[in-house]
Amino acid sequence: MVNLAQMWAEVYMDQNQQTVIAVTGGGSGTGITAMINGTTDIATSSREMKGKEKDKARDKGIEVVEHQVGLDGIAVIVHPSNPVDELDMDQLAEIFAGRITDWKDIGGEPGPIVVLSRESNSGTHVFFKEHVLNKGKSDGNVEFGADTLLMPSSQAIYDEAVQNPRTIGYVGLGYASGGVRALQVKKDAASPRVTPSVTTVQTGDYPISRPLYMYTKKDAPGSVLEFLDWIKGPEGQQIVGELEFVPLKPKGNS
Repeated sequence: MVNLAQMWAEVYMDQNQQTVIAVTGGGSGTGITAMINGTTDIATSSREMKGKEKDKARDKGIEVVEHQVGLDGIAVIVHPSNPVDELDMDQLAEIFAGRITDWKDIGGEPGPIVVLSRESNSGTHVFFKEHVLNKGKSDGNVEFGADTLLMPSSQAIYDEAVQNPRTIGYVGLGYASGGVRALQVKKDAASPRVTPSVTTVQTGDYPISRPLYMYTKKDAPGSVLEFLDWIKGPEGQQIVGELEFVPLKPKGNS
C-alpha cells in the first residue's frame, strides 16, 4: 500500500500546504509496530492487526482504532475461447503452485496450463501468493510453480492472455475486460460462484479480496483524523480506484 499512501499524502499536502506527511515503507508489521511505539501517527496495513499486536498495544495503555480505507480485489483471467468458466480457491492454489498442470484436470480441453504471474516485487504478487496459494497465511511457504511465467505488469499478463488460449493469470479488476474473460470464483467446492466486480469486492462476496486499513491511537491529533476523513471521502477514494484498488462502498448505499 505504500504507493497508495504516498499518492494520498502528495495530493492532500498540495491542498493543505500547512500539513507535512512523511510516508515510509517496510511492510504492514513494521508500520503497526511503529504506531504502537509512538514513532508514527498512522500505520498503513494490508491486513488486520494480529491478536498479539493488539495485546502489545494494550499492555502500553494504547487503545487502537481501525480505519478501513479501501479494498483490494484480483480477477483471474483466461482466453475467451477457454471453456472453463469457474474455479474454486483450492483449484486455483493447485494451479498456481504448479500441482495442476493440464486443463483437462479442471474441465478444460487437454493441454498444458500456461501460468502467468506478476514478478515477486509486485504487491499484487504478494497478495495473491498469501491469499490464494497460502490460504491467507502471511507466513505460509507455498511458492508459485517453477514453470510460472513472471510478467512485469498487469498489462503484460492481459496481453499474453489475449493471444494465448492456454494461459491463466491474475490482474487488477480494471484489466479484466474485453479480449479476456474473468473466471467466476468459489470459496470452496460447495460455495456459490462469484463474478469479480467492484460490487462483489465491496460486499465481500468475491473470495480474492480483502480490506485495506489504517490504524491510529484513539487520541490521535485532529490533523491525523482530518487526513483520514479525506482519505475515506470522494477525493481519497478516487485515488484508490486510480491505483487499481477498489473504493469503499459509498455511505448511504445498501
